[in-house]
Amino acid sequence: MPPNSKEIVLENEDVELIPAFEKRGYATTPTLFVNGSKVPEALAKQALPNMTLLTFLRTVMGLTGSKLGCAEGGCGACTVLLSQWMPEQNEIRHASVNACLMPVLAAHECHVTTVEGVGTVKQKEGGLHPVQQAMVDMHGSQCGFCTPGIIVSLYTLLSNKKTATVNQLEEHLDGNLCRCTGYRPIWDAAKSLTLDAEDGAVGPCGTPCRECPERDECEMDCNVEDKAAEENEKICCTSTGDKMNQYKETLLKDESGSSWRDQPNEMFPEDLKTLEATTPLLVVDPKAQSASSTWIQPTTLSEMLRVVAEGNCKLVVGNTEVGIEVRFKHALYPKLVHPAMSIVELFQAPTLDEGKTTLTMGSCCPLSTIQHDCGDFAAEADNVSLARTCQPMHDMLRWFASTQIRNVACLGGNLVTASPISDMNPLLASMDATLTLTKSNKGGDELERRTCKVADFFVRYRTVALQEGEVVERVQVPVLAPVLNYVYPFKQARRREDDISIVTSGMRIQLTTDGKSFSIQDVALAFGGMAPTTVMAPKTAEALVGQNFSEATFDKASEVLLQELALPEAVPGGQAAYRMTLAVSFLKKFYLSVLKDLHADVKAIKANPASYSSYVLGDLAEPPALAESEASGTSNFLAERKPHYQGEQKYPAPKVVSSQGLEEKELPPVESMAAAAAAAAAEKSGAPVGKAVTHQSGPLHCTGEALYVDDIPLPHGTLHACLVLSKECGGVFESMDSEAAMAISGVEGIFSYKDLVALGGSNVLGPVVLDEVVFLPPGEVVRTVGQVLGIAVAETLELAELAARHVSVKYGPRPEGSEKIIVTIDDAIEANSYYESSRHSLARGDVALLDSLPLTPDTKIGSGELKPGDIVKVSGEFKSGAQEHFYLEVNGSLVVPSEADTNLTVYCSSQAPTKTQTFCASATGTPASKVVVRMKRMGGGFGGKETRSVPFSAAAAVAAKTLVRPVKLILSRSDDMKISGTRHAFASKYQASAQITENGGAKLVSLDIQLYSNGGSGMDLSGPVVDRALFHSDGCYDFPNFRCTGVVCKTVQAPHTAYRGFGGPQGIAANEHVMEHLALACNVPVDDLRRSNMYKIGDTTHFGMIIGEQDSGKWNVPTMWDRLATELKVAQRREDIAKFNSEHKYKKRGLTLLPTKFGIAYTAKFMNQGGALVHLYTDGTVLVSHGGTEMGQGLHTKVCQVAAQAFGIPIEDVYVNDSSTDKVANTIPTAASMSTDTYGMATLDACRQILKRLEPVRKELSPDASLKEIAKAAHLSRVDLSAHGFFILNDVRCGFDFNVDMPPDFPVGEKPWNSWKGHPFNYFTQGVACTEVEVDLLTGNHRTLRSDLMVDVGSSINPAIDIGQIEGAFTQGMGWSTIEDVMYGDDDHTWIRPRGALFTSGPGTYKIPAFNDVPETFNVTLLEDAENPWAVHSSKAIGEPPFYLGASVFNAVKDAILAARKDGVGSDYFEMRMPATSERIRMYVADSLASKAVEKVSEGKVEGASFQAQGSY
Repeated sequence: MPPNSKEIVLENEDVELIPAFEKRGYATTPTLFVNGSKVPEALAKQALPNMTLLTFLRTVMGLTGSKLGCAEGGCGACTVLLSQWMPEQNEIRHASVNACLMPVLAAHECHVTTVEGVGTVKQKEGGLHPVQQAMVDMHGSQCGFCTPGIIVSLYTLLSNKKTATVNQLEEHLDGNLCRCTGYRPIWDAAKSLTLDAEDGAVGPCGTPCRECPERDECEMDCNVEDKAAEENEKICCTSTGDKMNQYKETLLKDESGSSWRDQPNEMFPEDLKTLEATTPLLVVDPKAQSASSTWIQPTTLSEMLRVVAEGNCKLVVGNTEVGIEVRFKHALYPKLVHPAMSIVELFQAPTLDEGKTTLTMGSCCPLSTIQHDCGDFAAEADNVSLARTCQPMHDMLRWFASTQIRNVACLGGNLVTASPISDMNPLLASMDATLTLTKSNKGGDELERRTCKVADFFVRYRTVALQEGEVVERVQVPVLAPVLNYVYPFKQARRREDDISIVTSGMRIQLTTDGKSFSIQDVALAFGGMAPTTVMAPKTAEALVGQNFSEATFDKASEVLLQELALPEAVPGGQAAYRMTLAVSFLKKFYLSVLKDLHADVKAIKANPASYSSYVLGDLAEPPALAESEASGTSNFLAERKPHYQGEQKYPAPKVVSSQGLEEKELPPVESMAAAAAAAAAEKSGAPVGKAVTHQSGPLHCTGEALYVDDIPLPHGTLHACLVLSKECGGVFESMDSEAAMAISGVEGIFSYKDLVALGGSNVLGPVVLDEVVFLPPGEVVRTVGQVLGIAVAETLELAELAARHVSVKYGPRPEGSEKIIVTIDDAIEANSYYESSRHSLARGDVALLDSLPLTPDTKIGSGELKPGDIVKVSGEFKSGAQEHFYLEVNGSLVVPSEADTNLTVYCSSQAPTKTQTFCASATGTPASKVVVRMKRMGGGFGGKETRSVPFSAAAAVAAKTLVRPVKLILSRSDDMKISGTRHAFASKYQASAQITENGGAKLVSLDIQLYSNGGSGMDLSGPVVDRALFHSDGCYDFPNFRCTGVVCKTVQAPHTAYRGFGGPQGIAANEHVMEHLALACNVPVDDLRRSNMYKIGDTTHFGMIIGEQDSGKWNVPTMWDRLATELKVAQRREDIAKFNSEHKYKKRGLTLLPTKFGIAYTAKFMNQGGALVHLYTDGTVLVSHGGTEMGQGLHTKVCQVAAQAFGIPIEDVYVNDSSTDKVANTIPTAASMSTDTYGMATLDACRQILKRLEPVRKELSPDASLKEIAKAAHLSRVDLSAHGFFILNDVRCGFDFNVDMPPDFPVGEKPWNSWKGHPFNYFTQGVACTEVEVDLLTGNHRTLRSDLMVDVGSSINPAIDIGQIEGAFTQGMGWSTIEDVMYGDDDHTWIRPRGALFTSGPGTYKIPAFNDVPETFNVTLLEDAENPWAVHSSKAIGEPPFYLGASVFNAVKDAILAARKDGVGSDYFEMRMPATSERIRMYVADSLASKAVEKVSEGKVEGASFQAQGSY
């Protein structure tokens, strides 16, 4: 039924139904159980039809461990365990579900377990469940926001599979995302609890190396490396296998009668086991003001159909579609009908009929049940027909959505929703499945049934052939013949796990033979993603039926299919050429797959002809030949086992005496007995610095007891807020009418610019330039879709959101002269739309040579043999895309006024407490001294909360001060993504040259590069971002003649902002593109070009720094490169890859070795400062407050290690509370990877001050006096036990000004060129990555087979945290360069409306790497003997530098594509843009299938070899 057109329902007439339903046995209050206890009736009555389970748990029950990450079931942060008694099976069904989608009333007579019910830190001994303990011990949490959901997912797996295997585990985590860790430590923690936990390193022989009787003689690589690691005490080595083995003994034993694995069953309430029958439920919300108002849960089919026959209702089972409609499309359904599982006709599991010809399943049977049952059927060797029927359904379903979704979603909902990109609908249609459609006969108990083929069920877009009152009762699938009858599923998405398909297909074929050849008797081809509905391809089928089964037949059919499924270039959803290419590529895969299985069938028939006599009449023909290289085209990830992920981490062992770092130069020495005693105590207890200490908040993360902004207990009278945002841009904002919104009961106010002015506040804000506003004033041009116009405040969040939607906004026409809305970099260049103040340039060397480059023709690749001395010149362009931060915790603020309205306390999720304080104060006309900003922890930041969180806090502060009531503003995921900005998209244009050397190599000569970034509608930090891109546009290479220019483009996108790497990755990516272009033109292996042109010690950079120890720290990139090249046998692996590629026509592998250097320091000198406040208490414990913020990077843990070492106490005795502007004032945003460098030093400064004061007291006590005794004595002696530490980076090691001209007396030739402008970086953090990938040329799907990273982090303060940062940064960089694709309404995406709007505004449309995307082998090594004298304890910054190493996946993919193009269109240069999405990978292959699709879509205007996929840059 269509949703109600009315948005406000004030009175619910269904209240009158209650007496009648009560007489029919309906309960009117749900029976709910949570964490082993029955929910009191008073609370259960608050469960309403329009309420999700997550809302009930968090707001009614006060259980905030389950997090709201996206509200669409796409991130898994809200995962809970739903347990239900199954009387027929006499067992409990445990299922993980998304609480953000599941209606609370659907949990009627079920038991819900949240993360709080799994384990708690409140119980000192044994409080943590082993799943939680393993996650803590193995460093599986960083920011911790995703952790509760992951814990519950693992807990659920072990609830159902007490002896879970690694294989089962790897199928189970597809519904959870993590943005911080890179997944490897989570995999390790999870695998440690599986039945088949490994016993350390295992060689190819299958024996663990350390148990091998021939260990001393064995020369296999695995054994040699393992022995070296074992013998080398200087190196700590740990692997996935080691961790699994570590937990095998302690956790897999069942030493008592009650095992931790039985906890879910033991917690399950006995009351639910004794229920004789499911109780029907009716809940009516008498005054629902939005969404659904009546919930009906019937328990019999006839009762349900009687309710449906009354009309005006919507059937919901899993609520996975309706929940999205209600949340994002604001659909309203007066009645929701939820069938109880007791309706066996609807929930029937897959069942084979007596004749064994049909498989039947109920329309409401959970997809996970169908998946697992079909998997079991497929494994039955004695029924080949059933196996062939069930295997395709199993394979498609295991990749459908997520485990949490499949546990509640059903086939009936999938069919009736009629999504044009459904996975199962095309498969069922191709299998000739039929539906039983049932309705009640005139409202009585008699039922009317009819059948309809799935292929005929879809009438038009989102419309199906259901008559009024009908429901889908069951699905029947014909069983295939055991031979010569084949069905295959196909799909391709942006990401393999939990993603909506781009194109999906089911294909079935039946062959017959006349003894001479095989011919096609019947065929059915069904597609999703190619039309407004699931469609068949009858013309293509007609071209196949009756024809010989041969490649030529399918090639002709492919031509027909391109015509039959032709798409216009501007088709909704875009990707027209790719979608058409996928359709014909699936057909190619189909032919090859059938051919492969046909060979197997022929072999089976010949071996036992009698068994197949009824299926094969007459003589048997020989099938067409299948070349070995062609067999690679049969690869289909749907059917393949998910990879086994593993990794190894190596790092230097902690030194007994910590490395001497910058503190020995910059801080006053403390040569005292107190300091000596502290150092001795630290050494005795094991110096905390250098140890792999677990994250101090890890246990709280894993129990859900870590509080984030949205979890803070609300002060009395707190109101909830929702921003009022513009829905278009370019026109004038004329007025805003809030009358309709204010008419809604419970709405307290709509606040805007006039209210800010009434407070005496300033409306302007901005981190560098004050070019933004808190609220857009009427009369001004709307600069971006989603600009903040006002803020709606109400008693509940739902009412605030409703009020915001009821604000009427009037827009005027666009000003004269603004004909085109500028969205992209190309738009900006065409319109000359720049932030001119951001334009900077650096040059060195022969400028005249650089000026002449555009006049020099490019060297034609492959035109002839190059001779020593020849100059090779290239030019081109390169684009890298934007990237959404996708921190799991969205932006949020709680503003609490006090002392009437004179003081404000702001609790927020921000990297910049002082910036927040400054602008909350200015917006409300409040002195900064009366505004306190407190920040406990963030659920991720990555730069996205450095500046963009500030405007939201300011808007909430205006409302709070005006109303003199606390106001809480938590952005929705959609709004957060639309308005908070992203990583900057970049475009570069370059001219470069190199000279051929005597040894056949090439020496870099020149590079002239222009960088353009898309800054959006406000400057924010775009200027400094471009500056850092310029600093890093040299990569690791020495260009003697170098010029780089950068400028920020002004567009209508949301203001873009800081993101891990801060422009550095974009600059490096452009440089590496140039290097690969030059290598191709010079006909030199790219590895050789990179290595031979790396900076050497003593070389200078284009910004005036000298490569070497005194100026920039040790230069370790060449050493790490050489080690990886040797240890990983890169040369041999390239030969192996070449051999693999020659033997696989449709699969190619690629490898890259990629270096990085990343400068550490703020280039704005004033920002290189920080303070810390240290309190020593009389019990010997220490409290540290500092100016940095914790977002998962482990800053607080490292600071605690520094303080613990200084005082000689265990790290458990040191604590960092929150970051607060009333403790440490005037702080710098936590960014630039500088926080440990800054606050570690500031904390150490404060500690040493206190130690100096303790010296006289220490002398009066015994030599073995504890810190507690010393502190107590000092306090009695009136010694100050608090100190404020402060640190600034030395003037000569930071700061750079592009605008400084060369002084007249500059000693040219003695000092590096441009060094007069400053010294931008204190040192470089460096690394090298080697990555190997495999690409499916027919689909664009890729796998990262292996990544090995070596990183110079100095002397690590905490190796585990540093490795976690490396792996997380790598995975984020991999996502940026391959999967993550941001789309706006622009010239390439005209189907997105309005122009300038962001389309990828949630996990449904924007994909970050999932568990299945990480390298299958992921090894990280921290370089040893890499002391860094320029930072605290000789450490190095680590948050951002490894990010670019993730782009090694991109370059490896490019290497594979080059191999494919070499076999086809040739080895000429092509611009491969970032990200390398599945679309770009497939279309860059430029084979005949792709080229024909391109020519068809472009009407012959574009050739396949030069095609570029659409993109928003």
